[in-house]
Amino acid sequence: MKILLGLVSPTAGSSFIFNVNSKQVESRESVGFLPENPYFYKYLTGLETLLFFGKLCGLQGKPLQEKARHMLQTVGLSDAADRRLGGYSKGMLQRIGLAQALIGDPHLLVLDEPTAGVDPAGSHEIRDLILQFKSQGITVLLCSHMLNQVQEICDRIGVMNHGKLVAEGRLDDLISAPNQTELVLENASPSLIEAFGRLATDSGARLLDQRKPHADLERFFLKITQPKPEAPSTPGRTS
Repeated sequence: MKILLGLVSPTAGSSFIFNVNSKQVESRESVGFLPENPYFYKYLTGLETLLFFGKLCGLQGKPLQEKARHMLQTVGLSDAADRRLGGYSKGMLQRIGLAQALIGDPHLLVLDEPTAGVDPAGSHEIRDLILQFKSQGITVLLCSHMLNQVQEICDRIGVMNHGKLVAEGRLDDLISAPNQTELVLENASPSLIEAFGRLATDSGARLLDQRKPHADLERFFLKITQPKPEAPSTPGRTS
């Protein structure tokens, strides 16, 4: 992530954002970033913070004011616009961090542990915001160890283990159970469930979905990253 954002240089190879080398400043013009532990000026208010970051993105005047207030509304902080960040909770700071990352209308949003240290309610709100950004066509690159949240948000995942990419692909493909089929029925009677395999229409049920059952993403992660136990060796005979 730091290489993509131009914070460190790669020892080998190269990286590109929208076909622009990440070493070039221009590659970050369409990128918003929220680090794991963002630093904000605690004596600024929420509105002043967004005005500051908006100016860094080249906004000014009335468009900047309107954009800043719109972002505060988007992340649910309109009521705290005039409060200093020193009085914000951890969840509120993460939401103002999302707002500053989005004020420049990025096409790529890079999030590093966006719910770290946030209570369950705040974490749920941030998750919903990320899904909202995703539905708006923004590409979200999320780095997190909270795998249940990853499973709820991401379409594609990559699993890193000791600095190496050990698995990558669509989430459904990686955690689906092979050679198994799962049927999701609506209005299924107990007799239909007991007689699994009979046609759903015989009981007036409607087949809603047919898919492969999924394993838990956390179990998948542990399966591919934990070393396999070695087979016990057979003791040799002595004469």
